[in-house]
Amino acid sequence: MSGLLGIGLESEAQSWQERALCAETDPEAFFPEKGGSTREAKKICTGCEVKAECLEYALSNDERFGIWGGLSERERRRLRRRAV
Repeated sequence: MSGLLGIGLESEAQSWQERALCAETDPEAFFPEKGGSTREAKKICTGCEVKAECLEYALSNDERFGIWGGLSERERRRLRRRAV
């Protein structure tokens, strides 16, 4: 039974990623070089319907690099500190 549950959760996780606007764009925009601009990625995130799911995923999985849910690594760190 737990195997079926795992499959359902996995396909649910994939579904938000498949609907993400970033899936249709250049992934390099979401992982800029140190000191590089995050503006292009954040602009794409602004209109994305799964922005909240993306941010939740990044926070839950301690993603340390890239733009997730419209926030940079530094912004996510600040958000985590405020939540504690």
